[in-house]
Amino acid sequence: MTYKILILPGDGIGPEIVAEAGKAIEALRADFGLAVEIEEAAIGGAAYEGAGHPLPESTLRLARAADAVLLGAVGGPRWEGLARDLRPERGLLGLRAALGLFANLRPALLYPQLAEASTLRREVVAGLDLMIVRELTGGIYFGAPRGVREEDGVRSAFNTMGYTEPEIERIGRVAFETARRRGHRVCSVDKANVLEVSELWREVMTGLAGEYPDVTLTHLYVDNAAMQLVRAPTQFDVIVTGNLFGDILSDQAAMLTGSIGMLPSASLDAHGKGMYEPIHGSAPDIAGRGVANPLATILSVAMLLRHSLGEPEAAVRVERAVSRVLDQGLRTPDIEAPGTRRVGTREMGEAVVAALRAG
Repeated sequence: MTYKILILPGDGIGPEIVAEAGKAIEALRADFGLAVEIEEAAIGGAAYEGAGHPLPESTLRLARAADAVLLGAVGGPRWEGLARDLRPERGLLGLRAALGLFANLRPALLYPQLAEASTLRREVVAGLDLMIVRELTGGIYFGAPRGVREEDGVRSAFNTMGYTEPEIERIGRVAFETARRRGHRVCSVDKANVLEVSELWREVMTGLAGEYPDVTLTHLYVDNAAMQLVRAPTQFDVIVTGNLFGDILSDQAAMLTGSIGMLPSASLDAHGKGMYEPIHGSAPDIAGRGVANPLATILSVAMLLRHSLGEPEAAVRVERAVSRVLDQGLRTPDIEAPGTRRVGTREMGEAVVAALRAG
């Protein structure tokens, strides 16, 4: 079987980091027989510049036909003045919705080689390995009604947070199934002491737990969860939460690992098809300088191989290659430390490819 991968470089540092991830895919194809076909398309600001829309129909058509999508990043200050529906981020949100990518998996894994890069003490973060399961197509980001209005000369803005029971149940199942492959613990994060939507969330999660007797379920309010992530992050195995809370907590968890440039993510539909991307965004301030860390994007390839292509051995090859490169002391500026050697985007990517081919 030949798999189809659609690559969406996007904006900012997206093209630079995706180029290095593409080299890793090519090495797997040339040296290890991975059967893939690769196509490339535009999204975000780049798509707006070329086609007048952040998610052209041609891109969406290719995404629907692909087995998996690898995304760089979208957005940047040059497009902030556009109408909301034409901003780069709307292309990303639209693609998630169109493909039904409701489950976002964001691992926060501390490589032991980078323990000193974390802003927390080594003894606090040592052994960190947690997974945040974030609901991705519901909640306040997609709720209606929403908008800005003016009455008697006073403007007000409003958004709607809402979840249906089936939406909560399906993301809960992803979390429980994920925990079964890990440490058998799920922490559900909500704000049930204030929000009715969170009351339903907690009720559904509690009911679902009865179907997974081998998994321990706990609950935390989101403010306490944020505190616990910096107080004792290794207490967590799998965290499951809604769109807004997951967006915030996953970025917080990312910094526990030393750099947001190290963390991949997967956004999955109900059948295993997914879009894979680093969580760090387009970083327009360093775009074109050749200093961006490509490792999160390369590790996103590993998640793509594992979750959508069913190629766990190839995924492990990529992850081990990244670890070997870190063992060699190579560091991009975001993870640089005394005694290591600073390298740029291209050199880091080529080092991973060399480690892959070395076996």
